[in-house]
Amino acid sequence: MSTTPTSETQTDPSESTGRIVVGVDGSPSSILALQQARRISEALGIDIDVMAAWQYPTYMGEGFANDIHPDEDAKQIMAESIVAAFGDDAPTGIGQIAVQGVPAQVLLDASRVADMLVVGSRGRGGFVGLLLGSVSAQCAEHARCPVLVVHSRDHH
Repeated sequence: MSTTPTSETQTDPSESTGRIVVGVDGSPSSILALQQARRISEALGIDIDVMAAWQYPTYMGEGFANDIHPDEDAKQIMAESIVAAFGDDAPTGIGQIAVQGVPAQVLLDASRVADMLVVGSRGRGGFVGLLLGSVSAQCAEHARCPVLVVHSRDHH
């Protein structure tokens, strides 16, 4: 009787969500990531979860918390990113998830049950000239599923 060896780093297929997670921050790179994720999701017959992380700014004092709503901002960024990527032709079954936390860690946590993680190469906080932003680099190195880092055609 032959058995197939398994790897400790393999994700248990029963834990898979059957979804592609796409990290968005409204940057052109994350819009391209959404567009590429659609091609892959259609080829594989699985859905997309658009994910945005949010945090309260560290410089805030107690009295300012009522004046800002980063969770609502994250939801707006996701909605605007979907429109920017697909116009009126958004894929069916697309999910939107806003999570409080550090963006790289939020995406790494999501990678535990995703079939694929798709991120742009540079987000809103990227420095000009970097090939990878810190979030995309951390995801590429530490994710628990395959990762696609989408580069803009503008950055060689």
